Amino acid sequence: MSRRAMTSRAFVSTVASAAARFWKERSTLLVAVPFFVAVIGILTGVWRVAVEVNDGLLVGYTAAALTWYIAASEASMLAMNFRLIEDTGSAISNGSIAVELLRPSSVLGVRAASEFGSAIVKLACLGSAGALFCLMIVGAPPRPIALLVAIPSMLLAVGCNVAAQHIFAASAFWIRDTQVAWFLYQKLVFVLGGMLIPLEVFPEWLATTARWLPFSAMAYAPARFASGHLEWHLLGVQLLWLGVLAIGAHVVFRAGEQRLQVVGG
Repeated sequence: MSRRAMTSRAFVSTVASAAARFWKERSTLLVAVPFFVAVIGILTGVWRVAVEVNDGLLVGYTAAALTWYIAASEASMLAMNFRLIEDTGSAISNGSIAVELLRPSSVLGVRAASEFGSAIVKLACLGSAGALFCLMIVGAPPRPIALLVAIPSMLLAVGCNVAAQHIFAASAFWIRDTQVAWFLYQKLVFVLGGMLIPLEVFPEWLATTARWLPFSAMAYAPARFASGHLEWHLLGVQLLWLGVLAIGAHVVFRAGEQRLQVVGG
């Protein structure tokens, strides 16, 4: 095993430490939770009008289903550090990540585990707030069993998101400025990931394409479950992309680290 490899035990330990640290410094939740509730309130209000115009059903979704959909998709995305790509890119471009290369553990492994640990605490808080909001506004979920499956799906969504954002952030090893990468990534997830708009709204060819892109694993999959659609293959798609993205992040970071060492930072 490589000297820089991170074992499963070390990964879990880092995740747990990051989660505990985030919970102790949970003041950000005082802003994040009300903002999250306001966002899903506004978005579901818009979709509710669209459903009413379409006689109570829009591309297979009722108003209640869309409310649960938006709550799950927004929770999965807002649980993330919004500036992860820029923050990681800045650490690379200003050379501070060189210090992390001196550690025996993988730089990517430590960073990814820390981000995941913080995200799951935030996800738990946002998910709970979102579920309470939905229960108060539209009542019980369309299909409770599917909502239960949405929980592990949201964890997989966060994992895919963490890996993908590190791939985009690694562009800083070559181009330094990651603002463009951050902007592009956000737009891809917002639209093709189904965060704001269910993929069923798109033309069939675009919806089909989007379902098999990694971005759908970050928002659409858990949202689809939460809306009452028990489609087990979505978990398989998420697991597939989690593996691909994790390997991709490792390869890109490894190449970037080697370049940094060659050019001297």
